[in-house]
Amino acid sequence: MPWATTLLGLLLCFSSRYGNQGVVADVEEAVTLGRAALELCPPGHHNRGVCLYSLATYLWTRFTEQAAICDLDEAFELHRAALDLHPSGHRERSSPLHGLALCFLDRYDIRGVVADLEEAIMFGRAALELRPPGHPKRGVFLCTLASGLWRRFKKQAAICDLDEAIKLSQAALELYTSGHSWRFFPLCGLSLCFLSRYDNQGAVTDLEEAVTLAYAALELRPPGHPRRGASLDTLAFALRRRFDKHVTMHDLDKTIELHRAALDLRPPGHPDRSLSLHELALCYSSRYDNQGVVADLEEAVKLGRAALELCPPGHPSRGVSLFNLAFDLVRRSEQLATVCDLDEAFELDHAALELHPPGHPLRPSSLHGLAHCFSSRYDNQGVVADLEEAVRLGRAALELCPPGHFRRGLFLYNLASDLWKRSKQLAAACDLDEAFELYHAALDLHPPGHPPRNSLLRGLALCFSSRYDNQGVVADLEEAVKFGRAALELCPPGHPSRGVCLHDLASDLWKRSKQLAAACDLDEAFELYHAALNLYPPGRPHRFSSLHGLALCFSSRHDNKGVVADLEEAINFGQAVLELCPLGHPSRGVSLYTLASDLLKRFKQLAAVRDLNEAFELHHAALDLRPPGHPDRSSSLSGLALCYSSRYNNQRVVADLQEAVKFGRASLELCPPCHPSRGVSLHNLAVDLWRRFEQLAAVGDLDEAFALHHAALELHPLGHPHRSSSLDAVALCFSSRYDNQGAVADLEEAVMLRHAAVELCPIGHPSRATYLYNLS
Repeated sequence: MPWATTLLGLLLCFSSRYGNQGVVADVEEAVTLGRAALELCPPGHHNRGVCLYSLATYLWTRFTEQAAICDLDEAFELHRAALDLHPSGHRERSSPLHGLALCFLDRYDIRGVVADLEEAIMFGRAALELRPPGHPKRGVFLCTLASGLWRRFKKQAAICDLDEAIKLSQAALELYTSGHSWRFFPLCGLSLCFLSRYDNQGAVTDLEEAVTLAYAALELRPPGHPRRGASLDTLAFALRRRFDKHVTMHDLDKTIELHRAALDLRPPGHPDRSLSLHELALCYSSRYDNQGVVADLEEAVKLGRAALELCPPGHPSRGVSLFNLAFDLVRRSEQLATVCDLDEAFELDHAALELHPPGHPLRPSSLHGLAHCFSSRYDNQGVVADLEEAVRLGRAALELCPPGHFRRGLFLYNLASDLWKRSKQLAAACDLDEAFELYHAALDLHPPGHPPRNSLLRGLALCFSSRYDNQGVVADLEEAVKFGRAALELCPPGHPSRGVCLHDLASDLWKRSKQLAAACDLDEAFELYHAALNLYPPGRPHRFSSLHGLALCFSSRHDNKGVVADLEEAINFGQAVLELCPLGHPSRGVSLYTLASDLLKRFKQLAAVRDLNEAFELHHAALDLRPPGHPDRSSSLSGLALCYSSRYNNQRVVADLQEAVKFGRASLELCPPCHPSRGVSLHNLAVDLWRRFEQLAAVGDLDEAFALHHAALELHPLGHPHRSSSLDAVALCFSSRYDNQGAVADLEEAVMLRHAAVELCPIGHPSRATYLYNLS
């Protein structure tokens, strides 16, 4: 027997043992023997073609094991040489065609060059044509072509490729009956295809079929099998998608278990180790989303870094590794207020975007990641330019996700969130209207039972609450409370979003208590704010919001009941909030304003001038943070008007009264008809004009005060908590005109109005004594 033939026989033995046991030394021996056999078959030798093909095959096998690109390059060269020796019509031509298809597929996986994928499909088709039905190797050729078509679908989203891939894999499965050693390949391929079709079309039956097929594939790769890792991956992919759909923690825990098992089979140096690290990072990130345990987020970041280290520049998975690590770093920055995490996330997302140029399927995710970074930085620093950039990038991402795209719901939600923020910052009604529209569209894509539904309900609650703040329509506030309750119901104890949902619902209940004087709303708001505060211990970034909400509640209860201890608590909480909002913090302005308002109330209660002086200082500081055009500027102007008015009452310096009128007019100008604060602005300016009339006897001031008080009274109908103060203020004007002009009808009107004011203040109301005194 020729020596070359003997070597080829030995080569086949080592190759078979490698296939059964996965011992790399057998591949090394096969390559060595293959080289020796090829040397014995110089050009022109009748066995040279088979030797070229055999050596190429084992070099390719070694490449799949060790990822040495030189092995793949040499396999290409040898397969091409073998193909040249097997022209059209040669009975072995299909073998090098198939070998080249496999090499092009692997090179595509490494470099991501679409031309390699096209070549793989072309050679795969050519090979399959030479393996007609009935040929013993037709099954593996069907699987190879299906694999190429599936990859092209993943790249270009042409559904015809996926349909053909499914058809080919099913045909291969029919050729490999139960128990056949190669049955694994079509089972695994079909699972991936059905999973892709589920991602594309959303049919749950495809998802369940993918899981079933993946379990069947894993059974054919028991512990100890050299190819068990790929089977573990396939089942883990399917179970994670099922978790995303049904939020069954068992599926996620099983997914983590499978990926850990795969990682154990891929020690440092294994070409697929980065894949296992990356997938584990995604799983821990998902578990953090579901359970809010920071340790899971830390693990996600750690694994994401390890995966990225194994994806150097040029690696086809570098872009997605950059993106996912950036995403987890942003969330850690939001959770722990670590600026360095956000800075690093920016750097990683920019790098990912450069790797995903226009037309790349991951470009929308990269745009969305950068939008998320800019939005988070706006939340931390309040720079409007960051918010503008977040909106711009969010729109660009959404444009690349047409209806039917599996990420469209997420991108709708995030763009809506940023538009809502911009509407709060710039008072742009069109932004709020668009946010409503996008939230509703996203909600339609997430029916009951879908995990992101609570975020969308919360977003709608925020929109209704903002529209109430802008327009004062109570129906919007009722809708905000309704959606807020629905969102909270989907966030049971332990849910990572429970804290913000508690806070938002408490805020709307507090507003309703202010609007409708419902004590039960205020009591519930207290309860919810305390529950939220318990979820945000010192050091957590959202703690200041709960403290601020409690300050507002204590202040409101003081307004309702007049208990000084409530006002003291409001000030204590307000000071704690301000300490958490240093210079540059986006919420510093509202913190300054709230504390200043409560200090002014205490000054009126206890006449401590230092409280008034501090209120002046804080209101001026807040006004500096609210330049012309800022939606809260009117509040700061109104606060300063109240301070000047209070100092006039205390010291009787007319210049203070003139300042009070000036700031009051400026505030009213920023509160056009339908503005929710117009009523209180009308009332406060009217009071200061009446005081100036009392001081300077300018009848024009009294006439204007009358007009303003009547306008305020129209905005405070029966049932409005401010109606009693408006009635008493109008009565004061009639009483002053009686004093000035002596018309008894004015006195009668004053008495009638004061009786009406007293009737609206039952025993225990903090203003009842004042109104009774005025009536007497």
